[in-house]
Amino acid sequence: MMKKYYKYFLLLSTVIIAGSCSDDYFDVNDSVTQPTTTELPPQYRIEGAIENAVATAQYRGVREVLGIVQYGSQNTPAYYSESWNTFLTTGSYFLWQNVYVYALPNTADLIYLGEKFNSPHYTAVGKILRAYLLGMATDQYGSIVLDDSYNPEESIKLEPEFVSQEVVYERIFKILDEAVVELDQESELGLNDEGGDILYNGDVEQWKKFAYSIKARYLNHLTKKTSGEHAYSPQMVIEAVQKGFSSNADNAYITYGGGEASNDNQPFSTSGYGSTRFDYFSEFFVELLQDPLNEYADIQDPRLPVIVTEAVNGGYQGVKTGGGVPGGEGDNYSIGYGGFYTSPDSPTFMMTYSEVKFIEAEAKYRSNDESGAYQAYLEGVEADLNKLNISQEETSAYLETIDEEISIDEFGLSQIFVQKYIANMLNPETWVDFRRMDYSSDIYPGLERPENVNVTLFPGENDWIRAMMYEYNEEDRNYENMPDNDPYVRLTTPLWWDTEE
Repeated sequence: MMKKYYKYFLLLSTVIIAGSCSDDYFDVNDSVTQPTTTELPPQYRIEGAIENAVATAQYRGVREVLGIVQYGSQNTPAYYSESWNTFLTTGSYFLWQNVYVYALPNTADLIYLGEKFNSPHYTAVGKILRAYLLGMATDQYGSIVLDDSYNPEESIKLEPEFVSQEVVYERIFKILDEAVVELDQESELGLNDEGGDILYNGDVEQWKKFAYSIKARYLNHLTKKTSGEHAYSPQMVIEAVQKGFSSNADNAYITYGGGEASNDNQPFSTSGYGSTRFDYFSEFFVELLQDPLNEYADIQDPRLPVIVTEAVNGGYQGVKTGGGVPGGEGDNYSIGYGGFYTSPDSPTFMMTYSEVKFIEAEAKYRSNDESGAYQAYLEGVEADLNKLNISQEETSAYLETIDEEISIDEFGLSQIFVQKYIANMLNPETWVDFRRMDYSSDIYPGLERPENVNVTLFPGENDWIRAMMYEYNEEDRNYENMPDNDPYVRLTTPLWWDTEE
């Protein structure tokens, strides 16, 4: 899918692949025939920047929390992301690397090249993708590297400084606002001049909506902040929503062809490079789709057979998170690939109109506009059903059941978050919601801690994982600057936005 001019990766100081600490590691882009960062026009770089943000960074971010958010389960018990132990505590997984080595450098180059070639639309896209990636990284780790990350005009910093999550969030909002302004400026080069804009085909208005939608997402993360400069403001969230996605036509996603090459396949499909991380659908997710309205009505969600594969022996049954599959019983459970999100040609969604509507519903509910919240909630459900190509007849029946059995009288945050959880399948944003809601079974009916939880780190029934560890190669090289990476601290300490104040 990638253009011949696209350098698949550029190297950055913040992460060094294990075992590659020599100066030669940084010389792989010094070819005399290959275009350099400062020579290649931005129209040849935009596709790679988008691809790396989604297929490289977001995929890895989802993979590492797949068991935590209980979308998928493994064949074997006590898998690290499901039971929060063993490999998870070693800092040997790679979202950090994929963000800092592969994805963020492309955005830095796009920003630089947009300025160099008098094409602010490319600078804007670089900033939007950069905000998306910084948000993904800080929401898993907390404090991260910001200004000391790769810069095409400066030498590599081998011991970069870390900044607080609060500072990162301030930067996210700043560069999103700058991007919107730059998208309104004249640009010598069009975003899709070489067919590289695989999100919006050069439509700057849709890029602006994407910027505002991301801003709404991150403003909405601040619900535990009740005072100070960053106190949660439902009205600010709503204002961003009103300028964000207005239909499914605005959804930000990339597609796959389902061809022979693994990178032309959805990573979580049987043909993709991540399929082994998603053996089965989880019991929690399947049971939620079997009872989406929490016993208000005897109804099965019409999305169940579209998203979840039927077990070989019939029916839909998920595997208990952390428990693994009992010996010889695999055919009784729903395999994790083959549905709407996990087939070879399935898309990967960065953000959708349905999520924006659920953000709006939450903000209006928290501002005591229950009727407005309920309407946004219904529109969010309908948008997701339409996204999955559910028939109009089934969609109408489902919405009518919600209106009859729940209505505004029984409506609350639980209904919003359950439907958002279903709609945001395979999106790392779900882990943010789990933590904002403190893993509450009142919000997510039926949610329980996984089996085989690491009770040394998480001894109490109300102890849940709160953050990810930094990779050990970063700790080995940059321990003086990075935060405490002791698993007893890192995995159990809430992030800034997850702390009441």
